[in-house]
Order: sequence, then C-alpha cells, then structure tokens
Amino acid sequence: QHTLGQTKSQIICAGHASDADLNLLYNHARAFIFPSLYEGFGLPVLEALQCGTPVICSRTTALPEVAGEAALFIDPQDSDTLKQAMLQIITDDQLRSSLSHKAMDRAKQFSWKKCADRTIEAYQSIVEWD
Repeated sequence: QHTLGQTKSQIICAGHASDADLNLLYNHARAFIFPSLYEGFGLPVLEALQCGTPVICSRTTALPEVAGEAALFIDPQDSDTLKQAMLQIITDDQLRSSLSHKAMDRAKQFSWKKCADRTIEAYQSIVEWD
C-alpha cells in the first residue's frame, strides 16, 4: 500500500520558476496540483495540460471550464480529498495515462488566436450595441 509519506521526498513546491524551468517541471512531473481558492482563468492548469501532465485542481472559479474532463477536481479547503486524489494519481497508472491523453486533447481547444478572435468579437458586439 502506497502512502503519501513514502512520496513526500518526491513532492516539489517550486515557488516562482522561469518559463524554461516551468516547461521542464510540467514535462517531468507525475502530476500538477493546483488547489487554488481563487483563479481568474487558470493558465497554470492549461500549461500543465499542454504538456500532458495529469492535473489535480480546485473545482472553483474557471478551473473546471479550463480543465474539462482532463483533471481530478477537489475542494481546495478539504485536505482529505486532495490526499485521496494525490494517492490516485500516484498509484493508478491507467488513470494517470488516461488523464495525460485527455490533457493534451483538452489543451488543443485553447489558443491565443482563439482568445484574440473572441476578444475582437466582444469589442465588435459592444460597438454595434452602442
């Protein structure tokens, strides 16, 4: 039976990291864990998804919309659900593989071009409304 204590030495709380370091961390992580209480969009989650990194994140704000079916969702104020999700990712190779494939598929739905196009559409609708 795997416990979190056995893997504690493998958990990295990176703090601030450069873009190059983030790319390395995402690509070599077993999972990206983001128990955010408030998040405007969730760019770190999307970055992890683009790398195919399994994600555990809050079911708050925009995160479920960003991650879709490609993440395990937790209550960020419930440490037991976070612990269970982490254990699932660590011990279930099939789940980890499935989330990794879903992650890359989900990330393809987002791009800066789509963001720019939708922003322009929003501005145009405001101008036309006036």
